[in-house]
Amino acid sequence: MRLFVVISFLLLYSLPIMAMELIQNTQGREHLSLDGDWHIIVDPYENGFYDHRYRESANGYFRNAKPKALSDLIEYDFSASPKITVPGDWNSQKEKLFFYEGTVWYYKNFTVEKIKEKRYVLHFGAVNYSAIVYVNGEKVGQHEGGFTPFQFDVSDNLKSGKNFVVVKVDNTRARDNIPTVNTDWWNYGGLTRSVKLLALDRQYLSDYSLQLSNDDNREIVGWVKVTNASLTHEVVTLKVPELGINKTITLGEAGYTTFKFSAQPTLWSPENPKLYNVEFVYNGTTLADKIGFRHIRVEGENVFLNDKSIYFRGISLHEEAPNREGRAWSEYDARISLTRAKALGANFIRLAHYPHNENIIRMADELGLMVWSEIPVYWTIQFENPQVYTKAEQQLSEMISRDKNRASVVLWSVANETPNHQDRYDFLKKLISKARELDNSRLITAASDTQAVEGRLRKIDDPLAGLVDVIGINTYCGWYSDKPKTCPSLRWQSDYNKPVIISEFGAGAKHGLHGDTDERWTEEYQADVYKYNLAMIDKMPFVRGTTPWILVDFRSPRRPLPAIQDYWNRKGLLSETGEKKLAWFVLHDYYAAKAQMDSP
Repeated sequence: MRLFVVISFLLLYSLPIMAMELIQNTQGREHLSLDGDWHIIVDPYENGFYDHRYRESANGYFRNAKPKALSDLIEYDFSASPKITVPGDWNSQKEKLFFYEGTVWYYKNFTVEKIKEKRYVLHFGAVNYSAIVYVNGEKVGQHEGGFTPFQFDVSDNLKSGKNFVVVKVDNTRARDNIPTVNTDWWNYGGLTRSVKLLALDRQYLSDYSLQLSNDDNREIVGWVKVTNASLTHEVVTLKVPELGINKTITLGEAGYTTFKFSAQPTLWSPENPKLYNVEFVYNGTTLADKIGFRHIRVEGENVFLNDKSIYFRGISLHEEAPNREGRAWSEYDARISLTRAKALGANFIRLAHYPHNENIIRMADELGLMVWSEIPVYWTIQFENPQVYTKAEQQLSEMISRDKNRASVVLWSVANETPNHQDRYDFLKKLISKARELDNSRLITAASDTQAVEGRLRKIDDPLAGLVDVIGINTYCGWYSDKPKTCPSLRWQSDYNKPVIISEFGAGAKHGLHGDTDERWTEEYQADVYKYNLAMIDKMPFVRGTTPWILVDFRSPRRPLPAIQDYWNRKGLLSETGEKKLAWFVLHDYYAAKAQMDSP
């Protein structure tokens, strides 16, 4: 009996406390920012989590600011430990941690005057890769996935006055993670996006969706959800002053209801990124947002935005901070990156290969850039593993939940460069079905590099192409195969009667390195690759856009070549410090001509 009790206790202790459902529009709510300086302890052996027999410590050694009894052996002290800035990654802030992968403990104290009638939610924009969170020494939950938000209700853990939070962060790569062990970007670890303590009413509007109807440009549809609603007939008021809208929405069971009403909004587009001030009012609390209205659809090999045929003049982008090293996260970072894309002539960005921070999505709304948003189902993940599928679906759901109200997002991508076999097909088919279930107002895509090669013919024959709305093709003619001048002689075939985006092409070049057009790593060689690939693309009638690889050079552990790469992927049109390479001008002129052709 005693053994049973002990085992039951250990099982109960080890059960994960998962994050609660995401709250929409956290920056529009009353909150205390926990950004700024945090103390850290680097713990490569995880001695703060496991005992000497590698069992999870029941005392949660590092979860407290200090051991309770001063007479105890004290071998750590957060208050005397180094500081790091949050949001941010440890790799770029601490030289000794540049290559570090493992556990780092974060600690911050804060003061809050707790109000009995409030609910308090601790919200993380993202933590790479896994997080276990403690408030005042008590475990409040854990989360896995490095690029999507999560949160925990900490109302019962807080006290009025001084409090502290400890986060165990671990960016160790693993085969059953998403992404898996091998990627072509830097594995930045840490609290990489903002941390907030939300102060909410006991009953609060937790989530909502508002968009143009798929079937009617003169109808707006949506839903609202209130958490802890006390009555089924409570109301939410929706206001869009510029459209003269002031609607009362009566809640149904569990505080949820759908609605629709007639309206004639000016439609959001890259040429006119119109956003409306929207207010939801519930129980005396107003939640404000800015939302644009548009619809997108495919018809044969064409894509229509607001019933107008469009060409995606795109560029790919990693979440690399402009003008400094490290992970991007701020509104300032977003504005610089997207202003660069606009200067190139882009109307579209591919945010590779994971969900980027919310600031860049909202900035795309504001500046008029359509967005391809992707989860890191990348290369050779364990498609046969059901637990890995669960992780992929979680990341997909969190991405869609956060960004479903952003007009700029027109494509959800479920994968990049995955090998063609049955387990992968079944995995992605299920994931695509889930994406459509969560959001039927956007197009689904995935980037593929598994085209059949028959002499000079490249045939799109990946069965995944039959599942998506828009086919993404990664091809590196002139860099990983062939010579640049031979690219226009390639013939491409697609039997799917669907639009195609050339989601990657390009070549590496170090800014300032010049030479002949046949000399690799020179700006001239890269420019030639662009010149001849664009000529090839112009001969592909089913292509409706491109997102060349990539806007800016970015950190990658796969790229150590001394004096050329030095752990930078050099395929950027801009150097890591923002200088333009020759290929920038090739693509700029091409897009200028495309824009002229597409203008009315």
